Amino acid sequence: MILSRTSQTGDDSSLFSSIANDIASKGYSINSAALPQDLAHLLTSHIANMPKANFKRAGIGRSVDLKINDSVRTDVISWINGDTEAGKAWLSWTQALQAFLNRRLFLGLFSFESHFAHYAEGDFYKKHKDAFIGEGNRILSVVVYLNQYWSKDDGGGLVIYNNQQSTSAVIDEHTISVTPGFGTVVVFLSEEFPHEVLAAKRDRFSIAGWFRLNCSIANSIDPPS
Repeated sequence: MILSRTSQTGDDSSLFSSIANDIASKGYSINSAALPQDLAHLLTSHIANMPKANFKRAGIGRSVDLKINDSVRTDVISWINGDTEAGKAWLSWTQALQAFLNRRLFLGLFSFESHFAHYAEGDFYKKHKDAFIGEGNRILSVVVYLNQYWSKDDGGGLVIYNNQQSTSAVIDEHTISVTPGFGTVVVFLSEEFPHEVLAAKRDRFSIAGWFRLNCSIANSIDPPS
């Protein structure tokens, strides 16, 4: 499948502008069925035909600190690179989003990493953050859903905890619920928003990704290769 020029080079300016405005005003952006249709279908076809061996149990932490913890998350993942048509198309789209957000919001986004995620029936990911304040690594989280004909009854919803409005010593957790419908695009500040994935009632597919800063120091390369 060859993507149209629109999806490859974008005229996604309306969507990108909406994301930028939302991030600037409230720190998160939710856009239903917003991923270009040809890209969404290409990614959906690709993930549906991927060998099961390509998926590995997802863990907690990075590199040597990576641990498998069934009480926290039970999904399987496959990291995305540019060695397939679908991977190239996805990375091209995220590069365009990165360039737009850097121009509009001066975020200094330097690199991007992402993976496919498969939640089988009953799988979940408990409340967590993608980055911790002060670490300066993951800045923006991006989630895209590849589930056709999904309803709220199918479970697997994303719950974002929005504590920014709390002025009390006791945190009053405002929650934002997202149904993982086909082509929905979610972007949020990685340090600011704890979130979780509720248990799915059938196979649930998505992409999770993170824009990062360049935190390389001396001989220490970040992000690591």
